[in-house]
Formats: sequence, structure tokens, C-alpha cells
Amino acid sequence: MASALAEHPWLVADIGGTNARFGLVRAPGAMVTDIIALRCAEFASPEDAADAYLARVGVDRSRPTLAAFALATALNGDTIKMTNSDWVVARDRIERTLGLRRLLLLNDFEALALALPHLTAEEITPFGNGTPNPRLPMAVIGPGTGLGVAACFFCGRTWRAVAGEGGHVTASASDGFESEVLRLLRLRFDHVSAERLLSGIGLPELHGAVTQAHGAAAEALQAEDITRRALEDGDALCTATLDTFCAMLGTFAGNVALTIGARGGVFIAGGIAQKLGTFFLRSRFRERFEAKGRFRGYLEQIATALITAPYAALNGAAHGIESALLEQSDV
Repeated sequence: MASALAEHPWLVADIGGTNARFGLVRAPGAMVTDIIALRCAEFASPEDAADAYLARVGVDRSRPTLAAFALATALNGDTIKMTNSDWVVARDRIERTLGLRRLLLLNDFEALALALPHLTAEEITPFGNGTPNPRLPMAVIGPGTGLGVAACFFCGRTWRAVAGEGGHVTASASDGFESEVLRLLRLRFDHVSAERLLSGIGLPELHGAVTQAHGAAAEALQAEDITRRALEDGDALCTATLDTFCAMLGTFAGNVALTIGARGGVFIAGGIAQKLGTFFLRSRFRERFEAKGRFRGYLEQIATALITAPYAALNGAAHGIESALLEQSDV
């Protein structure tokens, strides 16, 4: 294992539908550095983008022999079609083209989960009760373009992450107003998932239903418009939409915490909560997170925190390499 750990630099990437962020781990235990974001549309394939990145940072592409790519899509096998871009991620082809000894493929929320035990106090904003404990199960949820969910478990020497599709569970209501919101949406959709409401693609749907539930005519707005009108212009219906969003996200997060026993903490990633800032931190999220009847006391002791680290998935990918090498050394 020692020789494998010495094979630096490691190449790590966080690949979404629009951008691919690359970085290097240049020494054992080092943070990811040399981070550059490249637009996916400007390259034919992830290996082309990686090759261009390595040339830009002055690293001969034959030097990194270990790499980990975090992908914003569900993983199934060694050849993966990205959801929101034309890229196909083929493990064998990338390893061969870049001269890698091993390429680790991770779901992007799997990588975020692996980053959780290593987040510093400067990289999170805690709110509510409880203190994060990396030796206990932890969870991350992320309202971004979609709604991601993953968990992290300590396994004696290292951590293992489990990525799921929790964003596609059926959305639930906690009061009469939210029940009416869901009733209106069910007139249009066969299945109203949590992601249908609690995401960038879902926020316009939520706004339309909240507006109708208030007896007003719905106006077609994008997520950015809803956020701006609420935070900058004080628009009442947009503000009500964000209030409902935060409350329902709290209910969802509490469900995740109970389902996996996330007594080590529940962390919120994704661009939406970060953009909402103090609005989110002062919202009904934590109230709804704890509102589980007989299990209120259980949830009151669980920490919640907003992830503010800009490149947590890249660091999680690096920790994925470390974990894989530790497992290899045990064989």
C-alpha cells in the first residue's frame, strides 16, 4: 500500500452536465489543488477535457496513475452516459487514454458523503442542536439542479459511502397548505417526488402550486427569478414559495435522518441553500426537521449544517481513492 499511496499526483474530477472541475492531490494527505473548471461542451469526451487540464497545469498526462471521477448521474456499470451532457464516461477507455492504473467512478453525492468526515469548521455553517460526529452515520442532501442524497458510515479504518436515489421518494405534506400544494401538482403529474418540488427544476413547479393555493394566477418564472424576487424585491408569493421550500426540505431531511439513523449529522449541499443564505438558516427547516412526534427528542440531538466548502466533491473523490487503497491493502 505504501508504494501505491506514493503514486502522486492523483487526478480528481467533479463532472456535471455543464462544467467539469479537475484538481490534483500532489502528496499524501494533501488537499486538492490546481482546481480548474472546464465547460463540458468544449470537449468531445471527459478524457479530452482531462488531457487539456493536465496540459494547462503543466503535468505530463502520463504521470498520474490514480484518478477518481465524481459524476452527476446514476452509476450502472463501467460505461456511463451523462444525464445532462453528451459525454460518455467509459472506464477502460479513460484508463487507456490517460495511462491510468486505476480510475475510480463515483456518484457525485457519493463523493460528497466521503467528504463529510473531513469537513473543517470553516467549511460548514451549523444550525440547530447537536454536534457532528464522524464516527456515527452521516447523511448529505443536496437541492441543486436535482435533489441528491447519500450516506456515509465509519467502518473501522475508513469511511464508506452509499449513494441512493432518495430525491425520487414521494413528496409528503406536513400541514393542510402543503396538502393542497401536492393536490394541485397531482392533477398534472402521476408521481410527485421530493425532487419535483425541492430542486432547481422543481422550484418553478412549487411556485405555481403555491400561487394557486393562495388563490392567485400562476406566473411562469424560473428558479433564479423566484429567488431574486423573494430575496431582493420582497415579492409575497415568491417569498411564500421559498418558505414552503425550506419547510418541506426540513421534513424531507428529517425523514432521511430517521431512515438511515444519521446521528452523526445531516449536511445540506447544493447551490440553492447556499444562495438562500440567512433566509434558509432562519427558515422553518430545522423546526420541520425535528417535528417527528415521538422521535422529536431523537432528532433534536442530530446536528444539521450547511456545507459552504466550494469543492467538497473533489476532496471526497480524493478520499475515495484513499479508501480504495486501504481496502486493496487488506486483501
